[in-house]
Amino acid sequence: MAKSESAVGAPVPPVAPGTAGEAQQRAANGDLRCPRGGGWPAVGALAAGTFTVVTSEMLPVGLLTPIGRDLGVSDGTAGLTVTVTGLVAAVAAPVLTLLIGRRDRRAVLAVLMGTLTVANLLAAYAPNVLVLLVARVLVGLGMGGVWAIASGLAVRLVPERRVAAATSLIFSGVAAASVLGVPAGALVGELAGWRASFVVMAGVCAAVGVALRVLLPPLPAAGAVRLGGVLGLLRRPAVRTGLLVVALLVAGHFAAYTYVRPVLEEVAGARPGQIGTVLLVFGVAGLAGNFVSGAGAARSPRATLLGICAVLAAAVLLVPPMGRAAGVLGAAALVAVWGLAYGGVSVGTQTWLMAAAPDAREAASALFVAVFNGAIATGALAGGQAADGWGTGGVIALGGALAVGALLAVALGRGPARGAASAG
Repeated sequence: MAKSESAVGAPVPPVAPGTAGEAQQRAANGDLRCPRGGGWPAVGALAAGTFTVVTSEMLPVGLLTPIGRDLGVSDGTAGLTVTVTGLVAAVAAPVLTLLIGRRDRRAVLAVLMGTLTVANLLAAYAPNVLVLLVARVLVGLGMGGVWAIASGLAVRLVPERRVAAATSLIFSGVAAASVLGVPAGALVGELAGWRASFVVMAGVCAAVGVALRVLLPPLPAAGAVRLGGVLGLLRRPAVRTGLLVVALLVAGHFAAYTYVRPVLEEVAGARPGQIGTVLLVFGVAGLAGNFVSGAGAARSPRATLLGICAVLAAAVLLVPPMGRAAGVLGAAALVAVWGLAYGGVSVGTQTWLMAAAPDAREAASALFVAVFNGAIATGALAGGQAADGWGTGGVIALGGALAVGALLAVALGRGPARGAASAG
């Protein structure tokens, strides 16, 4: 590398290629792409990261009964271990993005995975529910930070033409957590107790943290994310539209999906063993939907989200009549379609936001994670109110109505500039 000179004429020493110094020099010049860096091993490590944080978030779902019995609390109180994590992650995503400044994202991700390791160990040895909730707060901190940073890194790790595929792979960790992570955690809990599930999860977090540190190239920021910059994104119509769609789709999904078991039991006469199979089909379809939507969103974010919203709304609203008419098989077919559509929500909306804010991807990712996790908690809460007031029919109507609202927002709202979705 030839020597260069500074603005005052002093020679600038050469920087060795592939080092943190080179990455910092490139970042200072506004070039965030890693010329030798990362590639698909790094993308795979990020996918493992999203798998790990979402599995950590949802792990108590399959363990609520033994947790409550062991700690002497109700299932409802034990359920707070999931709610509090989502709410903390919603706040942590933008706050941590502001606090980390210009620090190397590779190092930050490793520290956050270390936090998740400690949090899961603390949960494993929690003597009471208060300590367990403290551990779950730490999980929320780690999850919010990892997701906010990881979701926007594909553009820096692979060639421009492969960004859509890399983004889909990173988000596949979210779907894989539902298909593999949570059931595996429940299985470990059945075989060795709920505390063993958290010990195993801590080991997975530690291993993924090491993988991220080894496989990711140096990832310095071009500049620190400022509060004004994050809030300034809300003045962009396409960003506001994208966040509204995230809120409506995710809240609608969780309002209905949280109560899918009683819906299937009531309208289709599903038995407990059948429900587990239906939910597995939902997860597998969601994993497929993630990759299908990722490819489509790279070409046209608006058309992809229109399709997701329309299919999701129709599938949710048609589950009850199909279940009554065709029984469990009919309902299961629509739940699979529902999973296929919802599996594309994360990558589809993230692609929209990255295209709407190509100059502020990390800040946009932080807003995305905050709205996404806030919508999970809000949707589940609204679904509970609907279930108490109007039964399972009200839950389905609410979920479908919110999906229709998202469809209207995509159709009528301002979208990203044409061609921005695939721009690096």
